[in-house]
Amino acid sequence: MGNKQIRTAIEGAIGYLSDNPAEARYTDSPATAVIDGLRSTVTGTNGEELVTDMPESVGGGDSAPSPGWMMRAAIASCEATLIAMRAAHLGIDLTQLEVTVDSESDDRGILGMDDDILAGPLWARIGVKIAANGSSAEELQEIVAWADQHCPVSDSLQRAIPTTVEVEIL
Repeated sequence: MGNKQIRTAIEGAIGYLSDNPAEARYTDSPATAVIDGLRSTVTGTNGEELVTDMPESVGGGDSAPSPGWMMRAAIASCEATLIAMRAAHLGIDLTQLEVTVDSESDDRGILGMDDDILAGPLWARIGVKIAANGSSAEELQEIVAWADQHCPVSDSLQRAIPTTVEVEIL
């Protein structure tokens, strides 16, 4: 889809949700993981599927990306998508966009070796390479900042969200 179609779609969605605010809130579609060893197949309600595996060093088969890599991939993809959406909405044609996400972890946390060491990443970094003809560095910085503030994946990781665990014993 080109920038004009993206812009038209975004404006249509904004208009619709402005007129129908009760339609803006919904339950997201679930992702269901089934495990075989440490290889996990995750499926969605519309046939979506992804596979993760853990490295051999912790007993996995190293046959697919780890869940942590998928998290970084989700951040990178979401940030890039929101940057492209914002640029299209503002009528800016990007000539280059690349988003890289890296992080640092301490495996002692995931292995439960020390309860003072976090299981998740200690920090994450989002690197953006962006270019557009006729746009200033300031305009591009504003687009990236706006996208980061509105990216649902980054948002869910940057703030504590209420999470429950429900267990069904079979």
